[in-house]
Amino acid sequence: MKRGKILALALIIIGTTIFIWTYFQPIENNNLQKENSIVTDSIPEPVIEYGINTDSFTVYKGIIKPNEFLANILLKYKIPYTEIDQLVNKSENIFNVKKLAAGKKYTILCSKDSLGKAQCFIYEPNSIDYVVFDMRDTISIYKGKKEVTTKIQQASGTIKSSLYQTLADANVSPVLAIEMADVFAWTIDFYRIQKGDWFKVVYEERFVEGKSIGVGRVLASNFNHYNKDFFACYFVQDSIGDYFDAEANSLRRAFLKSPLKFGRLTSGFTMRRFHPVQKRNKPHLGTDYAAPTGTPIMATGDGIVIASSYTGGNGNYVKIKHNSTYSTQYLHMSKRGAKVGQHVMQGDVIGYVGSTGLATGPHVCYRFWKNGSQTNHLKEDFPPSKPVEPAHLKRYKKELKKYKTKVDKIKLKKAVI
Repeated sequence: MKRGKILALALIIIGTTIFIWTYFQPIENNNLQKENSIVTDSIPEPVIEYGINTDSFTVYKGIIKPNEFLANILLKYKIPYTEIDQLVNKSENIFNVKKLAAGKKYTILCSKDSLGKAQCFIYEPNSIDYVVFDMRDTISIYKGKKEVTTKIQQASGTIKSSLYQTLADANVSPVLAIEMADVFAWTIDFYRIQKGDWFKVVYEERFVEGKSIGVGRVLASNFNHYNKDFFACYFVQDSIGDYFDAEANSLRRAFLKSPLKFGRLTSGFTMRRFHPVQKRNKPHLGTDYAAPTGTPIMATGDGIVIASSYTGGNGNYVKIKHNSTYSTQYLHMSKRGAKVGQHVMQGDVIGYVGSTGLATGPHVCYRFWKNGSQTNHLKEDFPPSKPVEPAHLKRYKKELKKYKTKVDKIKLKKAVI
């Protein structure tokens, strides 16, 4: 009996030992795995900037101040004049250090020892490009670019006062207004957009390091002007991109609607107008667009400059012959930007808004000749350029359907009251 009790007790002890070992063994392994995981996860990722691991440097960032030069900056970080002179000479064919501009960013990587001498100087002329002056072993100077990511964005709005203000009210960069004006330059006169006009647009926005660096290309847009829809879709054929409408016709025309991107139409073409300077009624055979002095004036079509001169009435002016039928003239410039005999392309800057000659304020008087007679360009209906080529039509229709669906789904934002 006593022997049986001893055997039973032994079995209980063995069983308990096995249970405890089995129960706690996974926990110990799990704890070990957790500890290993913690150790592994605690190793920080290296910080890479401008293609350089900056962890081993002391990093200083700054902004170029007015009248600050490369020498002013590097002397503070233990770089002697002799080495600065070598940098300047070696960079001559890569980047002119005289072009360091106030307000631009720079980064300096210094050694972590007691000397703290600069090892690299990086200058950023814009949000994308940078120039590295590497002084670690031998002097090396090279250019680089930050990674740019593009996101597809959309916006809409109803005009209350101006396209700029409508975009600002929608928290969209007003730069998009310039892009849209370029897209519809041949079909919509943006000086005549009115309250109640509306738009929907799909466009690209570019980002560097998570920060927006500006609006990219407009991909598609519907602009409703005077209750008429104007649709634009970007399409590339034969390596050339352009904008086409819902019928695959080009949005380009022989002439732009206006010689200015933005401004205000102040006086139209009329046979009877009271002249503000001469104080009498006389014909006004042109269209006046008011804008600040210095605003660029564009050639509305391709052609040859046949006059670039000054007269008491016209002030500084430029006249362009486009072909045997059409000519255009641009008056009251503050400064002319084209010479006689020069071939200009549509959109080229040929001068700047001013108030020279008989003018009461800064504006451009735009005059249009057809077969030798001055006419109202706003009444002319110019044929479009070449449509989408038959070989690319099937692909265009597919792109058009995709973007038209995107545009149509955009919810129209009403005007802010």
